[in-house]
Amino acid sequence: KGRLMTKSLEKSVGRALLVTARLHRARMGERLNALGLFPGQEQALKSLQSAPMTMGELATLLRVKPPTVSKTIGRLSLQGLVTREGGGRDGRLVQVALTENGQKTAVALDAVWNQVEDELLEKLDAKERKQLRKLLRKASKGLSKAGADADEADDEAEDAA
Repeated sequence: KGRLMTKSLEKSVGRALLVTARLHRARMGERLNALGLFPGQEQALKSLQSAPMTMGELATLLRVKPPTVSKTIGRLSLQGLVTREGGGRDGRLVQVALTENGQKTAVALDAVWNQVEDELLEKLDAKERKQLRKLLRKASKGLSKAGADADEADDEAEDAA
């Protein structure tokens, strides 16, 4: 029975996906750590790269709860990567913007992401890479309660590229 379980785990797509995701996260963690960042902080920095936004907008974009964004922005602020401005009576209307150092770090994140992406896809040719992207999106839709994600239009545009 134990042998049966092992064999089914070996054939499990979910397990293969989990192992790959963990390895990817660990590798990203190593690279982010070299920049003085923790996993998750890079998403906030990249989101703020094009323009400042409110904490609420950032929470919505990152699909996290406002307290999570507050904690992340607090840490990034202590590191001198973001500033908080405005706010009046309602603290949620604070605009968060990257500092000059934050902009430089956000640019450096592209190289980090690309390096880890290259390692992830090293053994796949261009056709397999496109197929993998398409299959992962299709699979994630199966897990999504809404059926289709809001990012669908972006995905189709990327596939056309």
